Amino acid sequence: MYQHRANKIIQRINELAAISDVDGMITRVYGADAFVAAGKKIVEWMNQAGLATRADNIHNIRGRLNCNVENAKTFLIASHFDTVVNAGKFDGPLGIIMGLDIIEHLIQQKKMLPFNIELIAFCDEEGVRFHTTYLGSKVIAGSFDVDFLVKKDKDNLELADCIQKMGGDPNLLANDSLANEDLLGYFEIHIEQGPVLYKSGIPVAVVTAIAGQKRSELIFTGVAGHAGTVPMDMRQDALCCAAACIMEIEVFATRNKNNLVATVGKIDVLNAASNVIPGQVKCTLDIRSPDEAALSVACDALNKSLMDICHKRNIAFAWNTIQETAPVLCDTGINKILKLSIIAAGYKEVELVSGAGHDAVPLSLICPVCMMFVRCFQGISHNPLEDVETKDIAAAIEVSDKFLLNLISTFNN
Repeated sequence: MYQHRANKIIQRINELAAISDVDGMITRVYGADAFVAAGKKIVEWMNQAGLATRADNIHNIRGRLNCNVENAKTFLIASHFDTVVNAGKFDGPLGIIMGLDIIEHLIQQKKMLPFNIELIAFCDEEGVRFHTTYLGSKVIAGSFDVDFLVKKDKDNLELADCIQKMGGDPNLLANDSLANEDLLGYFEIHIEQGPVLYKSGIPVAVVTAIAGQKRSELIFTGVAGHAGTVPMDMRQDALCCAAACIMEIEVFATRNKNNLVATVGKIDVLNAASNVIPGQVKCTLDIRSPDEAALSVACDALNKSLMDICHKRNIAFAWNTIQETAPVLCDTGINKILKLSIIAAGYKEVELVSGAGHDAVPLSLICPVCMMFVRCFQGISHNPLEDVETKDIAAAIEVSDKFLLNLISTFNN
């Protein structure tokens, strides 16, 4: 039974993967044509399952299964359907399509529910187009910042205009939020995006926490000059200084590897030319840790080290924090039910901390959250090589079925 359901999930994942804005790769960013088409496909599947389905104003796709209990709470199952550029096909969609499968199974089994279930396909977890993550889940959590509405994409289109083009009303986003008192909890199924389960051969794991992160823009300002006429010892080369700082970041993160990771993923040279000494360089810095205190200390220490390097090279330096999220602890009560479900299915209990961010982060502000990781090929993610074996999906289905039944039983008692 589980194998048959896993095959159907793979089929749907492949259908969704075929919807892309770029031929030959999976690219489905918020508001683009492929994104809208993928949303319609998810609506179609939710309707087929018998869920009450709608797209809200930010364009989350929401399917609801209501119970017959008056004033019942709601249990959320969710993940996202946007992608990075040249993405894999499992990051996000696996959680949505598996969530739909386990809800379909409950309907087929005619289970009496003591709570409502809402399946949400979040619209923008990756933040590729407007450089702001968790757009959809922040709306649900009531933490959406209206200042985001004036953010612009590379074509100078504002987020508010993008929302309107899809039929949403940016002035009504607050109406789509859910209240804390109405929610029982949140469950997200996601590929691990790391190698632990792959190396161990274990199909699933319980997520205990999600690392906090600080994303910053670093700006190095020197003096542009002619590449052939300024002596080496008289240069204020912004790129060389940035390179020295990037190496310092790597050394620092390696020295503190048990507590954090740090990444410089993007670098821009202003007015770059082969015969010009770089006058200004901007780069990103992403630092993550499950320990909030360690994250804060690391940022302060790195800032001082980079300032010292810049001072010695006579380069002006600015560190601008773009986004920060605190570490999130998953709910111990719901996690206990998930652990028991894993053991009941015959699998070893494994606990992992997620270094990647997830929509569970904003949702943790309004309800208990729980996540289950599924084994993926070599831990690869955000890459076309991203893959999940059918047997591991089958195992995750079995665990998820038991988890929901145990949750129903716990709630009834």
